Amino acid sequence: MAKTQDNQDKFNYRLNRQIKVPKVRIVGDDFDAISSVAGRPVEVGVFNTNQVLEWAEALGIDLVEITPNADPPVCKIIDYKKFIYDKKKKEKEIKAKAQKTVVKEIRFGPNTDEHDFEFKTKHARKFLEEGAKVKAYVQFRGRSIVFHDRGELLLLKFIKELEDMGAAEELPRLEGKRMGVVIAPKKKK
Repeated sequence: MAKTQDNQDKFNYRLNRQIKVPKVRIVGDDFDAISSVAGRPVEVGVFNTNQVLEWAEALGIDLVEITPNADPPVCKIIDYKKFIYDKKKKEKEIKAKAQKTVVKEIRFGPNTDEHDFEFKTKHARKFLEEGAKVKAYVQFRGRSIVFHDRGELLLLKFIKELEDMGAAEELPRLEGKRMGVVIAPKKKK
């Protein structure tokens, strides 16, 4: 029976004697074991906290406050360490299923010729098919910044070439010596 919480426990549930309210609502799965300890049939309901603590101690497990803001607070009679283990396992599964966004970068110069443009567009198509976002930018060096209109035209042409695969999140924007645009892949039906 866990009397104190682990130092690594990020969930901060109150358990056993830390629960100071006079009555609690009991929920859970194993009401047969609780009924055998109580000496009478026990189902989901509101009970005196001291009585429920005695049942938990008799079973050798913990009284855990699940929802402290409810009236009365909702508690479960469960093994706290197993409860935390299951909770962490569930969070880990949710995190693993979450889709990670990958951003691939493609760099152009203001004077990129047609062959290089086609080559880089082909790569961008492949990245968008894989579900990655494409961040395309034109890097200006030295005095080439005066040709920022060429860079903008190049990026607009790039967006036009890829409009069947993805959509630009916003129009090309100049930031310092770079003009860039991000293209997100279109959702598959």
